[in-house]
Amino acid sequence: MPIEEKYKKELLVYYDTKKLEIKQRLKDFEEIYKHGTDKDIFLELVFCIFTAGASARMGLRCVEEIKDIVMTASGEEFLEKLRGHHMYPDARAKYIVHTRSYLKETIDFKLKEKIDSFKDNIIERRDFFADNPGIKGLGYKEGSHFLRNIGFKGYAILDKHILRSLTEFGYLESPKPPSTRKKYLLTEEILKKFSEDLGVDFDELDLLLWSRKTGEIIK
Repeated sequence: MPIEEKYKKELLVYYDTKKLEIKQRLKDFEEIYKHGTDKDIFLELVFCIFTAGASARMGLRCVEEIKDIVMTASGEEFLEKLRGHHMYPDARAKYIVHTRSYLKETIDFKLKEKIDSFKDNIIERRDFFADNPGIKGLGYKEGSHFLRNIGFKGYAILDKHILRSLTEFGYLESPKPPSTRKKYLLTEEILKKFSEDLGVDFDELDLLLWSRKTGEIIK
């Protein structure tokens, strides 16, 4: 069912106050991929590993702690840096080491080259990161988050703020996160329908709803 007019008006008024900031943030994401190195892209992947089950703020703090050693540190070195900064330092340290080793062994750490190889196949591009036993700690939400954060479009980041918004506006019955790939893709299509009904670009909508719930736009 289409969004009620009173909610649509409220959201569009709010969008007018945020759209310049939202558009600039999306441009910033594109610049990371255009000008970044494979290490820069890996750091964005690591940020999303940190953010899963935690928060964007926690993810940013943790990246600051390990960014200088991300390509060389052992699991123990990562763990030492992450203690006191992440809720699950041991697991996240292991995820980073496992993922880094996998990328080195399978694609010689040529992350950008691998991402480019998917061309316009946005589903396979995300599946490589979200449904790959070699890449630990992402899943479909954070796989989408990672690709959005390096400038790729068309991915829904179905976190609690987005799911609660879809429930609030009558597009979902429950904000319970989708538990399978199939359910994730179906909910993603619902968000696209919401975007069409509202008349706000799909990629901008995520930042709009996130800002509405949190009061800020991070990444």
